[in-house]
Parts: sequence; C-alpha cells; structure tokens
Amino acid sequence: MAQVPLIRFERVSKVYGKGETEVRALDGIDLRIDDGEFVAIMGPSGSGKSTAMNILGCLDTPTRGSYHFRGVDVGSLDRNQRALLRRNYIGFVFQGYNLLKRTTARENLELPLIYRGEPAAERRKRALRALELVGLSDRADHTSSELSGGQQQRVAIARALVTDPAVVFADEPTGNLDTARSHEIMNLLTSLNRERGLTIVLVTHEEDIAAYAARQIRFRDGHVASDAPTHQSAAQ
Repeated sequence: MAQVPLIRFERVSKVYGKGETEVRALDGIDLRIDDGEFVAIMGPSGSGKSTAMNILGCLDTPTRGSYHFRGVDVGSLDRNQRALLRRNYIGFVFQGYNLLKRTTARENLELPLIYRGEPAAERRKRALRALELVGLSDRADHTSSELSGGQQQRVAIARALVTDPAVVFADEPTGNLDTARSHEIMNLLTSLNRERGLTIVLVTHEEDIAAYAARQIRFRDGHVASDAPTHQSAAQ
C-alpha cells in the first residue's frame, strides 16, 4: 500500500482581487512532502512561497485545488477544526521569535500546553524536556530579555517542539541572527530532523541556509520552478 504523504497540494491556486487588480499568488501547484523530510522552500519576493507556507500552516485556504494533511482534506474543515489541526500537529518558528519578553523560557513553552488543557506538572515536565533538546536547560528561568538572539530562537524552536508536532514550519528562522548563530540554529534543526525524524519545512531566501535541507523547492511567479535534492549539505 502506498504511503499517505504528510502533506499534499493538488492543483492549489490562490487568487487575490478581481479583474484588473487580480493577483494569482499560486497557480495550480502540485506538492508532496513525506514524514521525516527536511525541505527548503525558496524564491524571490512575490514568488508565492509565503502564500504556500500560510496555506500549509492552515493560516489561509486555497482559492482552488485541495490541501491534504495526512490524508485529511483541510478544505473540508471549518475554522475551529483547522485551529485544532494547527494546535495539535503543527509547530511554527518565526524570524522574530515571538516570545513574551517578561516571561521565562519555561513559561513561554508552557503557553501552548495551557491552551491544550495540560495539567501544570505535565506542562513543566514537557517544557523542561524541550529546553533540554535545544541545549537550554540552564536557561529555563531566564526571561527572554535576558537571552541572546540565538538563545531566544532556540527557545522558539523548543516552543514549536513542546507539543510533539508532526511538522515544524520555520519561516526565515535565521533572519535576525548573525552568521555564526544562523549556522548554530541550522545545525540544531538538522540534528532534530536526523536524530528525531522531525519533519521540517523551511522558508528562506538564503542559499547557504537552504543548503542544510535535503530537498529544495523553488517558487517563481506562483509556480514550482524546480524541486530537487540538495547537492551538498552545508552542515556536512
């Protein structure tokens, strides 16, 4: 029996506006991502990559075509059901960290677990375990303002991991970091993919960052211009 892909786009289009103001952000995209993959989505501004990421993350819906997540037609779900899918199966990492500044690293990680109704003892245990995964066990009680940019992004990655998601979407996760910290974060994501089998979908415009992924999908003018294995990983 053929494996059901984690993610599948079938002829997905996204159109904004009408008539002369119509913008076709995505134009009949086909895409498949399987469990355990590390994929980089690339393309210039206006290529459609951010629109694709918003649909993948259930933050937007296609105008036409279908998006299946583990065989479930996401388009058939209502807003509350899509929110539950995001909460239970998807982790997000953003360029700007999106941490609460006056809240400790551990408390930042406990927030998504509060929304899921986890008891306090379980929240604490899972938060500390996620911080250990990203090498920040000794920073659990530090507030975000007491952490460096690289450490804040590690906390953001730990927050994405704390709910044990099926996939992590990382949108320009190194955009606010210097070169050394950027490669530190990418080595962390690579190890999580290789050692834990975590599926990662990375959006970036930087070639050296995309080189960490095993596969690169390049968007141009709302189409997939290329989809191929990465020739050489920067992490090796």
